[in-house]
Amino acid sequence: MTSRIHNIAFDCADSYVLAQWWSQVVGHPVHPDDRPGDDEVIIELPAGPTLFFNQVPEAKTVKNRVHLCLRPDIPRDEEVARLLGAGAVMVSDLREPDGRGWAVLADPEGNEFCILRGP
Repeated sequence: MTSRIHNIAFDCADSYVLAQWWSQVVGHPVHPDDRPGDDEVIIELPAGPTLFFNQVPEAKTVKNRVHLCLRPDIPRDEEVARLLGAGAVMVSDLREPDGRGWAVLADPEGNEFCILRGP
């Protein structure tokens, strides 16, 4: 017996707002039944687990122990610039001059994620 990943959960202060932001990141819409003010909001990814946004009362206080690593369809530096322009924050820039490495960003609620090399 094994288990499969059903969803990736994000605790957040405003489920709908954060899901809308991540919708821009992954290029897929928030579920059509979800509305502003909902405690739970999802983004269904066609080739992967669902992104699940769960409203919680407490703020994020420490570094994530699990995070997403994203491989963009465009060059990494362009994707980093796009996401910074959309409201992400640079946490740690680990990009190397030879193109290796990655950038650690945080979404508007402080959840860390990495941008890996693109094509």
